[in-house]
Amino acid sequence: MLQRIGLNSAAELFDSIPADLQLRQHLDVPGAVSEMELLATFEAMAARNNAARRPSFLGAGAYSHYSPTIVDHLIQRSEFFTAYTPYQPEISQGTLQVIFEFQTLVCQLTGMDVANASMYDGSTALAEAVLMAERVTRRSKVAVSNAVHPEFLEVANTYVQHAGIELQHLDFDGPTGQTSTNALDDKTAALVIQSPNFFGCIEDVRALAERAHSVGALLIVSVTESISLGLLRSPGSCGADIVVAEGQSFGVPLSYGGPYLGLFATRDRFARQMPGRLVGEAVDKQGRRGFVLTLATREQHIRREKATSNICTNEGLIALAATIYLETMGPRGVQEVAQQCAQKAAYAARRINEIAGFSTPFNAPRFNEFVVRAPTDAAQLLSRLAAEKNITGGLALSRYYKDRPNDFLVCVTETNSRAEIDALVDGLKDLTV
Repeated sequence: MLQRIGLNSAAELFDSIPADLQLRQHLDVPGAVSEMELLATFEAMAARNNAARRPSFLGAGAYSHYSPTIVDHLIQRSEFFTAYTPYQPEISQGTLQVIFEFQTLVCQLTGMDVANASMYDGSTALAEAVLMAERVTRRSKVAVSNAVHPEFLEVANTYVQHAGIELQHLDFDGPTGQTSTNALDDKTAALVIQSPNFFGCIEDVRALAERAHSVGALLIVSVTESISLGLLRSPGSCGADIVVAEGQSFGVPLSYGGPYLGLFATRDRFARQMPGRLVGEAVDKQGRRGFVLTLATREQHIRREKATSNICTNEGLIALAATIYLETMGPRGVQEVAQQCAQKAAYAARRINEIAGFSTPFNAPRFNEFVVRAPTDAAQLLSRLAAEKNITGGLALSRYYKDRPNDFLVCVTETNSRAEIDALVDGLKDLTV
C-alpha cells in the first residue's frame, strides 16, 4: 500500500505533524490478556464498588430506583440498540413510533401540550429552556432560584454567559426553603425554579407562575426527581410555560453519572421555538398511520442562524428505556413508586428528628429528599458513617454551600427498606453520642 501511494514508510504518513508533537515511545499500556483473564480483572474491579453492597441515601439529581428486567432486555434488541437517527422515515417507523410514544408520555407526566424528542440530560435541557425564553420574550434577564441544583445552574451559566443573557439569582426563604420572587420586574424573560427543589422542598408552582406572568415573564420548572411527577400536581396544570426534567429515574441505571436523559415540554404556542426536534403522526396514500419528523429546528437540518439549538443527538436508546419503563409500570405503577418514596422519606425524617441534636431545618412539604442539620460537621459525619457503619448517608451540602457545614441532604426511594432507614438512624445516633 505504501508503494502504491509513493511512500517508503508508515512514518511518512505523519510528516505533517511537527516532530516535537509525535509520540516517540511505546504507549504505557499492559500487554494483551486472554478473555478469561480480562473478565477476571473486570470482576475484581467491580467487587471494589461498595455502592451495591451497602445502604445508600444519596440523591441530589441521580436516584436509585428499581428498573423492571424487561427494560434492559428490550433495549438490547438489535433493531433498537444499533439504530441511528431516523432521517429516512420509510425505514425508521419503529424508532419514530417509540419517540412519538415517548413525547406523548412526557406530555402526560408534565401536563404540557408538546414535548420534543429528548435532550442530553436535565441540566442541558434547563439551559436550552433559558435560551428559548429569551427568544420568546425578547428579554435578556432571567431570574433563577438558588434552590435549583447548583450543577444545573453552572451548565445554564455556561450556555448563556456569552449569549447576552443575564442570570439573576433569587434567594430562598430560610424557614421554608422555597423561592422568593421579590426581584422580578418587566424586564424579566423567565423565572426558573426547581420543584421539588435541591433541598427537597416542594415549591408553590401555581403562585410562582402567577407572579412570573404578572410581569410578562415565563415560568420554567425544572424537575430532577421525575418520579415525583407520579404524585405531585403536574407543573403544566399549575401554570408552567416550559417544563424540563432529568428522566434518569425512569428505568435508567445510575451508571456513574450517565448517559442520562433530558425531558423538555412546552405550550403549543411556543412549539416552533422549542429546541431539538419533534416526531409527529401522519398517514400515507392508503390512509395508514405513520410517523415522521414533523419539526426539526436544529442546525443539522436548517440554516445555523435559524436553528434553535445545536443538539446533535436525541439520546434515543435512553429515551427508549424510559418509554419501556413508563409503559411497563403504567400510571398506577409510577404512582405507587412515588407514594413509597414519599412515605419512606417521611418515616426517615421523623426518625432522624428524634435523635438529640438533629433537625430538619426546612418546613415546606417534601417528596423523597430532605435536609438534615447535624450537631457536628456533616462531611466528617458522613465519612465516618461510611467507614464505620458501611452506610452512605447522603450528600454534605458544604460541597455547594460553604455556610452550611452541618447540613446534609438525605434521599429515600422505594429501594430503601425500613431496616436500612433504621440502620441509618442508629448509625447517626451512635456517632454523635
